Amino acid sequence: MAVVGGGYAGLSSALHLAEAGAKVVLLEAAEIGYGGAGRNVGLVNAGLWVMPDAVVQGLGKEYGSRLIQLLGGAPERVFGLIEKHRIACEAQRAGTLHCAVGAKGLRELEARAAQWQKLGAPVELLDADAAASRIGSRAYCAALLDKRAGTVQPLAYARGLAHAAMRAEARLFTDSKVTGTERAGNGWILRTGEGSVTADWIIVATDAYSAGPWAALRAEQVHLPYFNLATKPLAHEEILPERQGAWDTREILSSFRRDAAGRLVFGSVGALEGTGAAIHRAWAIRALRRIFPQIGEIEFEAAWFGMIGMTSDNLPRFHQLDDKVVSVSGYNGRGIAPGTVFGKVLADFVLGATTLDDLPLPPTAIARPALRALKEHFYRAGSQLAHLAGDRL
Repeated sequence: MAVVGGGYAGLSSALHLAEAGAKVVLLEAAEIGYGGAGRNVGLVNAGLWVMPDAVVQGLGKEYGSRLIQLLGGAPERVFGLIEKHRIACEAQRAGTLHCAVGAKGLRELEARAAQWQKLGAPVELLDADAAASRIGSRAYCAALLDKRAGTVQPLAYARGLAHAAMRAEARLFTDSKVTGTERAGNGWILRTGEGSVTADWIIVATDAYSAGPWAALRAEQVHLPYFNLATKPLAHEEILPERQGAWDTREILSSFRRDAAGRLVFGSVGALEGTGAAIHRAWAIRALRRIFPQIGEIEFEAAWFGMIGMTSDNLPRFHQLDDKVVSVSGYNGRGIAPGTVFGKVLADFVLGATTLDDLPLPPTAIARPALRALKEHFYRAGSQLAHLAGDRL
């Protein structure tokens, strides 16, 4: 079996295949966690951006219900793997907080809470006072606490999955970009600049960073840049005292969590390059002063950004790219938990433990979104314009 991509889905696939006794080779073009797995906020969320009712409307009752059940339980799978393989990744199982901005944000959270509670999920809508005690700020009028969720140090989690896969005798190769494939009997030959791999099946787990033979997977998604800035360690224990991760309901959202050293990792839409580097950093300082005025002077120790792959309906895709070549992509900013569980879904499928009829997504053809390049330019330019003017006191 060949797995292409060293992010959460690829590493999870390799781990579960190896644990089932399969011979596995994983090929990563750069390094483990190079793409979204090493550049995200670290929120281990249940479900999708899309609300449960919309998932059923988009996929139909059968597939929609399966997907909701799979992703609703995905954080439990993540933390189970962390515990089983003793992955040191600053795991916190205190839940997450979706923070309401204004009346519109409150209505959104009320709808989310009602839909998840109808399904029996342990979510609780907190009023302004209860939200403030958990966030450490009165900037929000409410918050939705999802007790299924949590946070991790995202790159450490990816590397921990890699070590677990290697202990299970999967073979992992970095700096091994797949440049081409060809049929070989009932299987495939994958070629890289350093050699080749022969495999019965190929799992493509490259998502928003897809290139080469599977560049069409990248073209199916609109890239949304997202950045994170980490402060110096803070002494303010009233900020996220229970260590939930958080994000808000703004269209150009903000997210934040505390790491093990007490740093506040704060992020939003935008690319830290060109003029965006100074604009987004200046906005982040203004926004943090508004949300957490008690911090005082704000200094950042680290900064990074990456790309989120957005599909046209914000739902993931399962593709049969060729005979015995499969992929799941389009996590829409929810990569940690969905990527982990979809890795197992793909492993079970290629092992024959499940069939097409058992999957939580229907097989679809790759469809290129209209005006993709224009939309990507809009996200970059629009986030700069919004942050240039935003949070000015």
